[in-house]
Amino acid sequence: MPLVRIDLSNKHSESFARQVGDIVYNVMREQINVPEDDKFQIITRHDSMELNIPKSYLGIEYSEGIIFIQATISFGRTVEVKKNLYKAICGSLVQTLGVRPQDVFINLLEVDKENWSFGNGEMQYADKD
Repeated sequence: MPLVRIDLSNKHSESFARQVGDIVYNVMREQINVPEDDKFQIITRHDSMELNIPKSYLGIEYSEGIIFIQATISFGRTVEVKKNLYKAICGSLVQTLGVRPQDVFINLLEVDKENWSFGNGEMQYADKD
């Protein structure tokens, strides 16, 4: 865990998209203790017509460079930990790739540990704390 989905415009190169994935993974390792090799990501580049976004929301102006990051994680992190995660992902994307901070959209989905199977039809985390 986590399962991360990253959606962005195909105006961004495949290399750029891969770097976004690497940054998200590294920040999650630092901020929410994601284990080494626990890197499950689906990265999709879209035509501009496939990303339907408002010009602005909550006073934030978006551009065609928007990056959607959605991570499914197990329950158990505090609001403070999540805030730090959002700030660290955004800061790393801004610093490393020159992404506009306004274009970093992050959503976390929290699930119980028994909702994960990493293969073999088993529920690997069901009995772990």
